[in-house]
Amino acid sequence: MTWIEFKTPATILRCAAVLVAHLVCVGSLAAQDVVFRSPDDSVAVTGRFVAFDGENATVAADTGLVTFRADGMTCDGAECPDLVEYVPSLRMTGAARMGDLLLPALIDVYARDNGWTVREDALGFQLYSSDGALVFEVSITVATPEDAFSNFVRHEADALLSVRELRAMELQIAAEAGLGRLDLSRQMRILALDALVPVTSATSGLRSISLADLTAELAGTSSEFEVHLRTDIDGQIQGFEDQFMRPFGLALDQPDASHDSFDALLESVAGAANGLTLVPFGKTRNTQPLALTGPCGLRSDARFLTMKTEDYLLTFPMFIYLPQRRRHPQIVDFLDWLRSPSAQLVIRRAGFVDLTAVPIPLSDQGDRLANAIVNAGSEVPLTELQRMMRLLSPRVRMSSTFRFEPGSTRLDGQSRSNVMQLAQAIRDGRFGGRELMLVGFSDGRGLALANRDLSSARAEAVRLDLTRALGGTFPENVEIDTAAFGEALPMACDDTIWGQQTNRRVELWVRDVP
Repeated sequence: MTWIEFKTPATILRCAAVLVAHLVCVGSLAAQDVVFRSPDDSVAVTGRFVAFDGENATVAADTGLVTFRADGMTCDGAECPDLVEYVPSLRMTGAARMGDLLLPALIDVYARDNGWTVREDALGFQLYSSDGALVFEVSITVATPEDAFSNFVRHEADALLSVRELRAMELQIAAEAGLGRLDLSRQMRILALDALVPVTSATSGLRSISLADLTAELAGTSSEFEVHLRTDIDGQIQGFEDQFMRPFGLALDQPDASHDSFDALLESVAGAANGLTLVPFGKTRNTQPLALTGPCGLRSDARFLTMKTEDYLLTFPMFIYLPQRRRHPQIVDFLDWLRSPSAQLVIRRAGFVDLTAVPIPLSDQGDRLANAIVNAGSEVPLTELQRMMRLLSPRVRMSSTFRFEPGSTRLDGQSRSNVMQLAQAIRDGRFGGRELMLVGFSDGRGLALANRDLSSARAEAVRLDLTRALGGTFPENVEIDTAAFGEALPMACDDTIWGQQTNRRVELWVRDVP
């Protein structure tokens, strides 16, 4: 029996401006080069082929996206899939930092884990089983954020690789194009974590900079430094601007010097007396990385663990955005494998921060605890700090940290991914026989008692989200509890909005059940 599902209304026939006057048409498409027909010709669907999951086909027709069961149907046209011996294909487009550096390594190890071989050519990667049969194809098109998004909403790609979160207007355009709500966890997956690091010349004598001073330099409202930037082909600087400048009425100014490559950028900054730039984590080379500081004296360095816990402010997730449609089981298997321990190892070896929760013993947190206690709110009594240490000392902090969208109790994108990653680890038995404690903290604004109540509510919200991700119940051999300490353990200065956002968090602490 053939069924047809219309994914978008027939009225979607408009084009919208995307980003910097970049036009993307999300409605009617001129190219209609395939026709699916039922055996008796009673049903015919004409449009541009988009996807086939082994049972259901999707085409872009004049009315929008149309999904239908294709069993027993025939297909005419150059782009028709083989409905009998279909080889699943995943088309990815986006950031070079993901498409050139990370995904090829992941595809290679995924094939090896399955006992397959990989062949690469100009069209992408072909994965062959041990008997020589082609079982999976992956193509990766590196493109600017604007071009990649354009390809994605035109249904010319099955996944969007992005080093910044999509903007509200982009989410709206994607929804109107029939891609669904890309800000939901099932459609917005986080592959790894990266960071931006401010650097200057190693001879400058400078070792830190405040985030306020950094944004002022990039906005052109301060001229203490000579600002150098690389051409932002991936969108990382856009992500910095979106998160740390635009909410405060600031925008990137034209830099003093622009460079087409990291080599040229780093060489210029290293040789300048007062050069300043932002580079990805791991690309500082012979420059001097600068810690981020705040008015209260707390500082944050870009290190593996501070990025993993998101305590380092300029940590950015690397996103894979997926359309809301059924996928071939082979594609589902690959996407699920990206959360596996094997994939996480590849991510670490490639120089990025993986999503695996790692233990951080209390004995390794001396500086963090000492600095935080010194900066604890004046309303936090010694007895509360003692209570906190008694509760945490027999436990080990895990790197999974949960934070919230500004002004909201909704977890941010990275934290929603952390919930899914933690749920998978619990299902896999990695927390069997252990007690999980979700510990809530707040910023220091307002009364201490009210802040403790807020941090308790946040811890309970994370527990609820985790319970939902596990299907409503925890395994019998896993215990979970919550605790809250309000403003007792700040990680950043409350003098800034960025610091307040960092301090509103829920940490994961575990111990073996006696």
